[in-house]
Amino acid sequence: MVNEELERLLSERHKDFTLFDFNGKKVPCVILEETRFDNIMKSVAGKPVSVETNLNILQDGLGHVFVRVALAFSQRGVVDQEFLLYANESLEFFEALAESSMLALSSPHSEYGSSNVFMIQLPKPERAISALEIIKRGLNK
Repeated sequence: MVNEELERLLSERHKDFTLFDFNGKKVPCVILEETRFDNIMKSVAGKPVSVETNLNILQDGLGHVFVRVALAFSQRGVVDQEFLLYANESLEFFEALAESSMLALSSPHSEYGSSNVFMIQLPKPERAISALEIIKRGLNK
């Protein structure tokens, strides 16, 4: 990545994420601004919904790896979500994603792992495992 491109991606990255324990497993959680999270929860409350999760990996061959996490909701009215994570700062996030096959969305005021958290079960865990391998290779350049 050219320095300008690297700086642009760094400025666009989502910095609010954490891990929490859920039934003995670490689950990665993306923390959204309150309004954004509330809009998702209002749209899916009490309705069956599936979420297609894609991990698009961007790397420069110099050890900088970004992952664009794209969530497409089956429920009408829910705006698809995207988060750009800098894997250099969030390797544990992707390790937990590959291990748990779950992704959580939450607001800054939620009690992670206990209330007001939207959990997504990855339908194809092998994709997260494969993405983790690509990320680790990219970080070792």
